[in-house]
Amino acid sequence: MDDTLTVAVRVKPGAARARVGGRHDGPHGPALVIAVNAPPVDGRATEAARRALAEALGVRPAAVSLRAGSASRDKLFLVERPPPELAQALRRLRDGADR
Repeated sequence: MDDTLTVAVRVKPGAARARVGGRHDGPHGPALVIAVNAPPVDGRATEAARRALAEALGVRPAAVSLRAGSASRDKLFLVERPPPELAQALRRLRDGADR
């Protein structure tokens, strides 16, 4: 088992409804879409996305950290010590089915 899993994310700040799911083909490859209520100010949207990602994947928020993209909508997050089924859960959220 790898010690970390890199997750490409497209953040949609200021959304009317917070949501995790969907796919965006971005600069880091296929990315999971995370819509958050927080505005893109002072890192609030990034922090909201980090917490939403942790909740959606069923891991502790402390296990998820930002690797790249602090000032961008396209981000890379690292998940520390991911359980084996996490990659499948991520694909389900991003692509809508098991593949």
